[in-house]
Amino acid sequence: MTRTTSRAVAQQGTTLHRALSDPSRVRILELVQQAEAPLDARELATRVGLHVNTVRSHLRVLAEAGLVSARREERTRPGRPRVLYEATTAEALDAPPLASYRLLAQILASSLAGSERDPSARAEEAGRAWGAHLVGRPAPFTSTSKEETIDEVVRLHEQLGFRPELRRAKSGQELVLQRCPFQEVATSYQAVICPLHLGLIRGALAELGTGVEADWLEPFAEPGACVGHLTGA
Repeated sequence: MTRTTSRAVAQQGTTLHRALSDPSRVRILELVQQAEAPLDARELATRVGLHVNTVRSHLRVLAEAGLVSARREERTRPGRPRVLYEATTAEALDAPPLASYRLLAQILASSLAGSERDPSARAEEAGRAWGAHLVGRPAPFTSTSKEETIDEVVRLHEQLGFRPELRRAKSGQELVLQRCPFQEVATSYQAVICPLHLGLIRGALAELGTGVEADWLEPFAEPGACVGHLTGA
């Protein structure tokens, strides 16, 4: 393999990993792969619970990685033709199957769960660090309101593949998190995945620095949903 070819392969690998690093994109790709016919962005947005523009952005990344292909539908009636998306073959791309990423998550979770140190505490520490990283530090000399802080946490969960909803509670607000993208691993390693998720929320809130806090996160508190309790809002 020449140096140029090696560099091209490495670049392709980087592009693929970037495309598959976002849970929402992985979910969109799974839907496209499972569909019996090509889908457009609006149909996908309805199925994943995201804004259609967000879905279009994810599809663009997947297309750049060669994981989906796009074409305009053939229309015999007036109107703008839709852009339809369908999956390309994994064999042609030599792309890693999605099951491999689930296996990697299970391996890492089981390794952490089997450590001598309290796995829940370690998982929450990791979650805090990544929560702070994912929301990013606010720009200098700017202020973020508590409402904007909560909106940012909701947006973060949308990006991660959840379907988040806010509702009033007796003291504070509750963050209802439906369609957990980590559920498959969390079922086996709840002591790792759920504290990590709580740490993610706490790290994001601490980074935004408006005094909003997450008191607790109750896994599977309702059918198909976990519930987090926010105070200081």
